[in-house]
Amino acid sequence: MTTGDDRVSIRPARPSDRPALYDVCLRTGDLGADATARFRDPALLGEVYAGPYLALEPDLAFVLVEDDGTVDGTVGGYVLGARDTADFERRCEREWWPPLRERYPLERWRDAGPDGEVVDLLHHPRLADPGLLATHPSHLHVDLLPAWQGAGWGRRLVGTLLDALVAAGSPGVHLGVARGNERAIAFYRRLGFTELGGDDGGLTLGRRLDA
Repeated sequence: MTTGDDRVSIRPARPSDRPALYDVCLRTGDLGADATARFRDPALLGEVYAGPYLALEPDLAFVLVEDDGTVDGTVGGYVLGARDTADFERRCEREWWPPLRERYPLERWRDAGPDGEVVDLLHHPRLADPGLLATHPSHLHVDLLPAWQGAGWGRRLVGTLLDALVAAGSPGVHLGVARGNERAIAFYRRLGFTELGGDDGGLTLGRRLDA
């Protein structure tokens, strides 16, 4: 699917996009700003927040690319989702987390700052509230590099995933966002997401898809 500039398009993600997805994840990992300087291991955020979607939910992974003459193009952003969050969590526990736990032993990273916090998360993943999943079983992540922000590409990325979730029969989708990321919260509200819950650190926003 090409939208707007014929050099920029949204297409399904490919396994070969993994390094680019990890790079985007890191460069937007500090409330939308570049987190490169905060992490000792540049792949760690991607392993948690991008890799499992590309591996386990490839039909719900899309990238924004600019044609630069290479096979894959330059990736400027992505949207990733899971149709059935509970099933996705179970599959991560069986297939994705075990090798990462061996690669990132908790005791070695316990006092490693931001890296340690992410390692703790992959050893003790936060599971979605079953009550939330009863009405909003799907979830998504979207990240966009600054050069592609402000031109409607984020909206188009999310729209692409929502269309795919509707086609897959999902009745609702949710996402988490840090309370301090006011720009992202405003963006999601403009797309029709409303607050479903939260705590001091973040909000859960959702949107019905079967209305």
